[in-house]
Amino acid sequence: MTKIDLNQAHAQVIQVFNSIYPMSEALEKSIREHSKITRFNKKAHLLELNEINRSIYFILAGCIRTYYLNEEGEEHTSWLLTEGELAISVYSFYSQEKSFEAIEALEDCVTLELSYETLTHLYKSHLEFNYIGRFLTEQYYIRSESKANSLRMLSAKERYHELILKKPQILRRIPLGYIASYLGITQSTLSRIRAKI
Repeated sequence: MTKIDLNQAHAQVIQVFNSIYPMSEALEKSIREHSKITRFNKKAHLLELNEINRSIYFILAGCIRTYYLNEEGEEHTSWLLTEGELAISVYSFYSQEKSFEAIEALEDCVTLELSYETLTHLYKSHLEFNYIGRFLTEQYYIRSESKANSLRMLSAKERYHELILKKPQILRRIPLGYIASYLGITQSTLSRIRAKI
């Protein structure tokens, strides 16, 4: 598993947050004091179905997916996440209700974990963090809407091309079955698309 110490983890996350909005020393100190490194082995669950999402995870190393079950009990991948992204079940985390999604490590992962209570404390104590939180939430909803539009408006081939343009590394790291599920197609359809490229 990738070796990342707490100082490296904090430096990575603080750099990302500072790129969104300049952080005060007090906010940086608070993040350092109230977060922790959490490691997950491949196939481990950060969140189980019907569990309350009590933490948000900033991915420092590794790949993560979120998925849900349809009425037939089949898994459908909703997100494929890599370094620099946040792993979260948005509904469950912000409502503190049971999640209809699960979050699973597809590789050995290293994350920086912030609890719901910590995030609430940071919002209340540091006004600039509200801007950062709003920006990250907006980015999530933009991506969510973009994905929904792709599923509605683009062909399977176009969705695949869009994915490899945005995240070419995913094909080397994530099983094709999960990629097909994320794209809303069967694995055989994905194989046919790839064979023609």
